[in-house]
Order: sequence, then structure tokens, then C-alpha cells
Amino acid sequence: MRPGNFAPLCLKENAMEYAILFYESAEADAQRNHPEKSAAYWGAWGAYVKAIAESGISKGGQGLQSPGTATTVRLRGGKRQVQDGPVADAKEQLAGFFIVDVPDLDTALAWAARSPAAVDAAVEVRPVLPPMP
Repeated sequence: MRPGNFAPLCLKENAMEYAILFYESAEADAQRNHPEKSAAYWGAWGAYVKAIAESGISKGGQGLQSPGTATTVRLRGGKRQVQDGPVADAKEQLAGFFIVDVPDLDTALAWAARSPAAVDAAVEVRPVLPPMP
């Protein structure tokens, strides 16, 4: 299913939480501020975000700024190492996420498949850990 086709997907009985993680290529990230492509980019994401919000399944989420704004920190030998940029130099970088409360994995996957990122990059769905005791 292509982005923008949003039929209701969720009934809240016995729901469980999943993280839907959106990855984008550098080309998709560049569309955010492109004079001719940004309207389509943000229009697709706006429709998706609105559908998630109206469905009542969202527990929260955010888009992320471009990977070039990232700072990575590691502790090695008791010393902090700070690196400008994302953790890995990869074809696709984390661009945002939602935490959703849905009945099952299939429903979470259906919502993930509808995101604009699913068309030309990747969307990862992962169960959220239960609260710590």
C-alpha cells in the first residue's frame, strides 16, 4: 500500500507497544529543504502523521534532524569519545520514530508499510520493553 491510503487499522483491545523506526537515504533527507521537492516530502509525512494521530494509536514520537547534526558518544577505557555525525556511515540513517499501541505485530507492520520511508528506504518495527519493576 502506498503512503496516503489510510484506512483505520486499530482496535485497542489487548494492545501492545511497538516502536516504528523510520530510516531515510541521504537523497530522501535532502528533499526536506529542496525548493522543488520539499512540499511533496512534507505533504506525505504530514498525511502519515495526521493518520497516526487520528487513529489514537500514538504514544509519542518525533522526527529527527538530519544525520549531520548528530553527535555520537562512546566510553572506551573509562574515557569519553565524542564524534560529530551519526554512529555509522550507512546508506540509510534514523530519521524519526513513533511508539504505537496496537493489538499485534501485523497491525504495527501495516502502519509501518504506509509510511513515506517504506517507499524508498526502510522502516523497522520492534516491540517496546515493558516498564521496569
